Amino acid sequence: KKEAIEWGYEILTDPKWFGFPAEKLYMTYYPDDTEARDMWLSVGVQPSHLIPVEGNFWEIGSGPCGPDTEIFFDRGESYDKRGVELIAQDIENERYIEIWNIVFSQFNSKPGLLREQYPELPKKNIDTGAGLERWACVIQETVTNFETDLFYPTIEHTEQLTHIKYEGQMAFKVIADHIKALTFAISDGAILSNEGRGYVLRRLLRRAVKYGRSLGLTEPFLHLLVDDVVQTMGVFYTNLHETKAIVKKIVLKEEQKFLETINEGEKHLHEAIEKEGKTISGQTAFKLYDTYGFPIELTKEIAEELYVSVDEE
Repeated sequence: KKEAIEWGYEILTDPKWFGFPAEKLYMTYYPDDTEARDMWLSVGVQPSHLIPVEGNFWEIGSGPCGPDTEIFFDRGESYDKRGVELIAQDIENERYIEIWNIVFSQFNSKPGLLREQYPELPKKNIDTGAGLERWACVIQETVTNFETDLFYPTIEHTEQLTHIKYEGQMAFKVIADHIKALTFAISDGAILSNEGRGYVLRRLLRRAVKYGRSLGLTEPFLHLLVDDVVQTMGVFYTNLHETKAIVKKIVLKEEQKFLETINEGEKHLHEAIEKEGKTISGQTAFKLYDTYGFPIELTKEIAEELYVSVDEE
């Protein structure tokens, strides 16, 4: 615990590493973990920059668990006039960005025991992590992760395809995020299907296509953005270059199939709304799915946009 905090503070603040100004950093700790608090004090953190937070305890079911300490970077009053109460009260905000987390796995969680009764682990360990995109956001001084060089090339390409300027719209963010996830997953050998993780990927692609349509993209476009993901991330993840052609082929095929589904299904959906009024019946929703391959999620999304409900029951 001692070394993890010392090294964490060093890599964050030392000019030969990241050189963040110490006055911009705030640390939270589990209220009972006074040891962590005292360690932060010993490396030079001001008491006013240390905040006890009840939620700072990492635990998922039985097994290794323990208190954690989180490090936040203060982006200043231009993001929010309020101060550290935003962290203390866990209020969602854009001012304080969590960039680092150190979990002290020192206890063994057992059902039926109170937290203070958990036995100590015979072998304690440190689980520490930092978010690359959040770091990029702070260092590059962008409003969100999406304006960093990890996403912006994809967004710029989408601007060119749509002839619409990016001004923080959700559609651009969803497309950039989802094509990155799809490129990595397919490159790793995942396939799009109707069950399990394959269905999650299929839904990601369909959601991105739908947001593309909201920007006027009625032809396949996602496969073109695979190049941007590979260009951005391929410096480190070199396998992306090797799999690029097959990823683009799979994405294009899936886009084409889904656009056909959308065009056919939407026509029948609009006809149903004209007949049925403010509520789409369960039978219609099922027929759209069963006969035309139109996913229930899409029926619900389109219905919502048109202020129509779906009788899911």
